[in-house]
Amino acid sequence: MTIRKEKSVLERLIEVNPEAEIWWDSSPIIYNDWIQEVLKELANEDKEIVRKQLKRYYNPEDPQNMLFRGVTTNPSLSMNVFEVQKSYWEKFVDNLIDKNPEADKEELFWMTYKEIVKRGAQMYMPVFEKSNYKNGYISAQVDPRYMDDKEKMLQQAFDLVKLSPNVMIKIPGSKQGYEVIKILTSKGIATNNTLSFILPQFVACANAVEEGLEIAQKNKVDLTKWRSVITDMMARYGDLGGLQEKGREMGIELSEAEVRWAEVAIIKKAHKILKERKHPSKMLACSMRVSPPTEDKKVAVWHLEKLAGGNFVYTCPPKFIKALILNYDNLEFSNQIEEEAPKEVLDKLLRIPYFEQAYFEDGLTEDEFKNHPSLIATANQFSSRTIDMIDFVSTRLEKKKSNKI
Repeated sequence: MTIRKEKSVLERLIEVNPEAEIWWDSSPIIYNDWIQEVLKELANEDKEIVRKQLKRYYNPEDPQNMLFRGVTTNPSLSMNVFEVQKSYWEKFVDNLIDKNPEADKEELFWMTYKEIVKRGAQMYMPVFEKSNYKNGYISAQVDPRYMDDKEKMLQQAFDLVKLSPNVMIKIPGSKQGYEVIKILTSKGIATNNTLSFILPQFVACANAVEEGLEIAQKNKVDLTKWRSVITDMMARYGDLGGLQEKGREMGIELSEAEVRWAEVAIIKKAHKILKERKHPSKMLACSMRVSPPTEDKKVAVWHLEKLAGGNFVYTCPPKFIKALILNYDNLEFSNQIEEEAPKEVLDKLLRIPYFEQAYFEDGLTEDEFKNHPSLIATANQFSSRTIDMIDFVSTRLEKKKSNKI
């Protein structure tokens, strides 16, 4: 019988570079529900040690030492709050309708969404305060249906940032999104660039941040509660964007390992650029996957193993952390951030225009970002989940109306 290690996989990852950060990729509101779900699937002899590990992940009584240093959310994860705690949020929406009888479903959705963000932010305020505003941010995403509407995104951003000083505004990687990031940065508002997959987007975000900081410094804006992270939605680039299909169109077959190398090569290059240019933004590794082990059984979790040692934010969704707990407790890490993709793999990938556009700074223009397959597919998914949230609220509104008839 294999003895479970005292320190979890993610705790061992951070030991390779203590400057790196682990964030919770979901609403904090459901964390305790998720713990119970995980414990149910463990053998009895493992439950106590895992319970202690998960207490160290999120422990408001010891905010300086807990593992999770921040939170990311999106419409899918916010909708998950309704699914996990359905009866509670039905009652919440019903009360909201009673207090706001003239509000329509869009307004009620936005009020409910803000409440979810606000409660999550409150849960991480101890981390925010104890870290002197360096950690403890929660990312709140503007409505993905408006990623081309600069004014609407700004309106929502200013509305969200009023909820709590540790709210970080999540802005999509469209041309208009980078204009918004520049404006928010100039006002000392923390930002997270989402719906971003390729190096040209990361560089566009870095440039927007630099321009915004110049304005902020010129105007003597308070930057003590400002941070910037640039999200790389790694597996959404390789899988959802269809890298293997793009390769086949060129007569090139890519293995699972080569797809993962493509994703890892892009974020490694971005990490190197930010480090060399001493840029204040931090790369955020997102959309991580557990892969079938390679033939030599050396790599299974590419998005952790190959990035170990880098100064990243690793934002980990519940499903991913659960997989690590259940199946990869023996995973160990070494400093691999400087390891480059094998030349033969990179040469093969660069024959595919889809990858070439992602790997070089000038691969796409800002006007072309909105047409990237990964962005389109992800934005559609996020918009669909936003509509699911609106439908949840709308159902309660219709029930209220029918009861009055």
